[in-house]
Amino acid sequence: MANSLPTEFDVIVMGTGLPESILAAACSRSGQRVLHLDSRSYYGGNWASFSFPGLLSWLKEHQQNSDTGEESPAAWQDMIHETEEAIPLCKKDETIQHAEVFCYASQGMDGNIEELGALQKNPSCVASSTLIKPLDSACLSEETHSSHITSYEVPTQDTPKNNEEITDTAETSVKEEYCGYDTYKHTVSDGTKDEIKPVLEDNSVPPKRKRIAYSQIVKEGRRFNIDLSSKLLYSQGLLIDLLIKSNVSRYAEFKNVTRILAFREGKVEQVPCSRADVFNSKELTMVEKRMLMKFLTFCLDYEQHPEEYQAFTQCSFSEYLKTKNLTPSLQHFILHSIAMMSESSCTTVDGLKATKTFLQCLGRFGNTPFLFPLYGQGEIPQCFCRMCAVFGGIYCLRHKVQCLVVDRESGRCKAIIDHLGQRINAKYFIVEDSYLSEETCSSVQYKQISRAVLITDQSVLKTDSDQQISILIVPPVEPGAYAVRIIELCSSTMTCMKDTYLVHLTCSSSKTAREDLESVVKKLFTPYSETEVDNEELPKPGLLWALYFNMRDSSGVSRSSYNGLPPNVYVCTGPDSGLGSEHAVKQAETLFHEIFPSEEFCPPPPNPEDIFFDGDEKPSEPLGTNNIVMAKLESSEGSKNLESSGKHLQN
Repeated sequence: MANSLPTEFDVIVMGTGLPESILAAACSRSGQRVLHLDSRSYYGGNWASFSFPGLLSWLKEHQQNSDTGEESPAAWQDMIHETEEAIPLCKKDETIQHAEVFCYASQGMDGNIEELGALQKNPSCVASSTLIKPLDSACLSEETHSSHITSYEVPTQDTPKNNEEITDTAETSVKEEYCGYDTYKHTVSDGTKDEIKPVLEDNSVPPKRKRIAYSQIVKEGRRFNIDLSSKLLYSQGLLIDLLIKSNVSRYAEFKNVTRILAFREGKVEQVPCSRADVFNSKELTMVEKRMLMKFLTFCLDYEQHPEEYQAFTQCSFSEYLKTKNLTPSLQHFILHSIAMMSESSCTTVDGLKATKTFLQCLGRFGNTPFLFPLYGQGEIPQCFCRMCAVFGGIYCLRHKVQCLVVDRESGRCKAIIDHLGQRINAKYFIVEDSYLSEETCSSVQYKQISRAVLITDQSVLKTDSDQQISILIVPPVEPGAYAVRIIELCSSTMTCMKDTYLVHLTCSSSKTAREDLESVVKKLFTPYSETEVDNEELPKPGLLWALYFNMRDSSGVSRSSYNGLPPNVYVCTGPDSGLGSEHAVKQAETLFHEIFPSEEFCPPPPNPEDIFFDGDEKPSEPLGTNNIVMAKLESSEGSKNLESSGKHLQN
């Protein structure tokens, strides 16, 4: 029970994001007594994944978190001795801002579909600067879930914040209280509704796309796993290597990303990556294929030929590509879809390095360099939490920490005091950045990430298979703007229901998320209420539902920027805007070696046959080579390594 926790630990970790979870697992694996706390009701922090009802509850808590007053936790001032001082921690997480929700799908009931227009262009959603405090989708009661389904209203219709009554009529516009935001839907008032008419078979008329109502999304909401932070795993990256080395890989399953896409001249095209893809491509001429293969071969060992690029080290990568006798389309593919860099901010060396990384990751598990975890990115922190628990770590969710207790003489942190008034001692403390108070972070300059989550009815690039996992980089239109990264997930990733796609948009923020990303959404998607108009062509997928929000990016903050931190308190940052999770792994390993310099970081687990407890009789014969744990898994084994580590890679 949380109110009877032990009072002595070696390490206390606050926050269950990816770097904190890796650190907790590493500390527990090295024999330390670990207490892992989170004030939230779910694992992962800003790395978490939610079902659709869980995400709606996450949004609903935003308004409650900003409106409710401070709790009255157990007083901690009396527990501070004269030789000690306290560092209060933040009571509210303010890492999520400007959340806006839009629903474009029609709302069907009992088989009848009412045509509902898109939300107003200028919604009255109030931009908020406080955290959306989520509720764990797994912890939502069945009673709550059933209320979402049977009502067919917006799922958070129960107990609106302003106690407005919600009516559902076909003649009047419906104003619904949605997660604390005013959300508008307009019904057709002239009595024109979808009528079922006999359709004569005509091969010249393309078949109509399957209509999806909002009530279907709500009913199938448990099939969604929506990531707050959208990332992929490089097949030769640090995270994959750590998962295999530590055997944490046995707790998760992965699928290959199947396509790399490019957006050029208003069209979405598939980018050939491997040698086979290049020579099978119908988009490239034979001359372009030879040009591309020659340049990619050079990039694999560009360090061996410095004379080829040293004169361009001060130039941008895009300028360097113009000197390599490449066509404009090849330059675009290499810059935006292989190196995945922007024209202005990428130097020649950075571009060559990124291209080499991309090429080195090809072929290990598939024809693209990337993997995606089934059920979403939120599975990865939970995998490391499982490892920590296996080796004795103690976990408490919904457990707030009021303050750090610091010894005045030594300046080191001695203990924490939780919301129950319990004092818990430890030697080392690892804190997620969002737990630190405004006073501690007063000198910190944070960046922001703009995020959008879309539910659509079709892929951005239709093919014979409807089970494609794609990544697309949309270059900026204006100089100095940021490229937008798009990851499109199909239902076989266990992140959305059948006949839909889950689309994540990410870029560095210059404005609010909606202002940064809405123009890209309009280029690629059509609001669902408009998809039956001009039905002859419909080149764009229909947009059913959208969420925009800004997330704090603390990845570039140095420790010296925080005020008054004791030397044995270590800070972990949240997700960055990069595609991979390399920063989180590097940070966890660096902090671990600072705390325990002589310990190995996440070593392979022992063979169960080699573990003997006190009182067990050891075998008289020496252990054979079959019982030796191999610490190094060669990448040349390909997918066999991942499977041998307990991973089930699905093609």
